[in-house]
Amino acid sequence: MNAPEVKKKPRRGIYLLPNLFTTGCLFSGFYAIVSAISGHFDQAAAAIFIAMVLDGLDGRVARLTNTESEFGVQYDSLADMVSFGLAPGLIMYLWALSGLGKLGWLVAFVYTAGAALRLARFNTQVDVADKRFFQGLPSPAAAAVVAGLVWIATDYGAVGDDLAILALIITLAAGVLMVSNFRYYSFKDIDLKGKVPFFSVLVMVMVIVFISLDPPQILFGSFFIYMLSGFVLTLWGIKQRREARRQDSN
Repeated sequence: MNAPEVKKKPRRGIYLLPNLFTTGCLFSGFYAIVSAISGHFDQAAAAIFIAMVLDGLDGRVARLTNTESEFGVQYDSLADMVSFGLAPGLIMYLWALSGLGKLGWLVAFVYTAGAALRLARFNTQVDVADKRFFQGLPSPAAAAVVAGLVWIATDYGAVGDDLAILALIITLAAGVLMVSNFRYYSFKDIDLKGKVPFFSVLVMVMVIVFISLDPPQILFGSFFIYMLSGFVLTLWGIKQRREARRQDSN
């Protein structure tokens, strides 16, 4: 009889390489806040997307180089809270919601609190949750929708006060969806270690070229579609479970 498999705990200690990416993510979030306070909202929004790239790299680099640690896990969560919770909420408030008075800063707080709760729930369920799906909208994706709206609007010369209601709806929806039970595909089952066909590399190049054509529009549109995908994925799962129960009952 085989002995039960013991799950390895993250190593104690500090590894330089993955934590450099985490520090870069934290710096980008801080820079986004400073830029928003200075009125450079396009730079602030772009910094959020840079933070997303660095956040996606730190965990994967840690796994690929076998340098995961408990310190890195906690540091990553704190950096995510700044870059994807506090920074987008503050950017949106300074850009559009401040003119709505108390309602504006309350909605910004709902978004920030939603990000904090989302990260806390993720950390407590990381060992039991299905790795293929996220429960609730991931905080980086929520930040991308919020920051993407600011970026695309400033790119067209729009003023935040003119889009205050739209900004309020988007910010509130992103905050609520983070703590919802809607399922979102995690992309974690994509194998980065194995070999891939040459065509896959070509597709990656074409994706980068496509995004570079108009980064604000393409990034905002892509993450907005991803935000809506949670509804479709959840309804599809409910439909499949009903069909399975119906077949079992027959």
